[in-house]
Amino acid sequence: MNDLPFHALLTPEGRALLDEVRGTAPADELAVATRLRRDHPADLVSAALGQARLRQRAVVKFGAADAERMFFTPNGVEQSTRASVAAYRARRLRTLGVTSVADLCCGIGGDAIALARAGIRVLAVDRDPLTAAVARANARALGLDDLIEVREADVTEVDPAPYDAVFVDPARRGGRGRIFDPEAYSPPLSWAVSAASAAPVAALKIAPGIPHEAVPPPAEAEWISDGGDVKEAVLWFGTGSPGAVRATLLPGPRSLLGRGLPDPAVRPVGRYLYEPDGAVIRAHLVAEVARELDGGLIDATIAYVTADERRETAYASAYEITDRLPFNVKKLKALLRERGVGVLTVKKRGSAVEPEELRRKVKPQGPNSATVFLTRVAGAPTMLIGHPLD
Repeated sequence: MNDLPFHALLTPEGRALLDEVRGTAPADELAVATRLRRDHPADLVSAALGQARLRQRAVVKFGAADAERMFFTPNGVEQSTRASVAAYRARRLRTLGVTSVADLCCGIGGDAIALARAGIRVLAVDRDPLTAAVARANARALGLDDLIEVREADVTEVDPAPYDAVFVDPARRGGRGRIFDPEAYSPPLSWAVSAASAAPVAALKIAPGIPHEAVPPPAEAEWISDGGDVKEAVLWFGTGSPGAVRATLLPGPRSLLGRGLPDPAVRPVGRYLYEPDGAVIRAHLVAEVARELDGGLIDATIAYVTADERRETAYASAYEITDRLPFNVKKLKALLRERGVGVLTVKKRGSAVEPEELRRKVKPQGPNSATVFLTRVAGAPTMLIGHPLD
């Protein structure tokens, strides 16, 4: 999408076209485009249909009510923060007394929208003209343009001093896909850390796979999951907790703060198996969950916690284990057939076997369900069979 068709979408003709193509199925696009091009410019029709596709993709992140009113670019949909995560971050900034934020690398404005809805005044900055125009249109579409000022500029040339806080979300995708070298981010991670460190309060969004040794000492590191999926890590500055590590689970939020506990001991598999949330694992806080459950690890290198007694925890999914077998597909197939298991959930950690491959080999049939964990127990390839607990 270039600037000209996008700006045409903001005209009465463009908005009418957007209303007309809303919800168009991919199979119907050609027929719809052919019909609309009789009365409208071809590039405007293409832009409207492209925007309709992007809005459909954006529903999972922004919800239907917002996605149907917002504007997107392909990169914007891909890189935007999920609205629930952005809202959580905005609320946390608000609890830190923040009333104004310089949102550097604002993209299409998803984080700026969450900040404004939390009552925070936002300067949203992006150097790409089209992206800045889309962010400006989104602020207007959602009635937040009185709180969001969008500026087209290089973030390295913007002075954030007039604002209470800085939020930085460096671009982690390039022409060839995801960028793994933090210094290849745009802007580089070192610049973002420097900008965040200079602000009274700051939040720096980073990839959840960042090595812990790469976290700067003044920062608090937080890993966030939503519905069990790890979404991002955030480096916080000015929170009064330098060096702290936490895992936050949404919805909730429920936050687990690290206390520097030693690694849990390895112990025999007990009646219950606990699978820590991905944010807990990324934050290296499995020891906190093991302490809470009075449990231990099934293997020194595997993030499964086992215990003899069932205990409630918000930070792990619980399973009752009924069988433990050395890895053997034939024995597993016989056991599942004997128990009439037709719905098989396969989880793996520390195993090279792909779940779909195993499911094809055992051919589950029957009215019952089970979960099999492909893992290691004290170094040995093992299958644990059980079922989830509510």
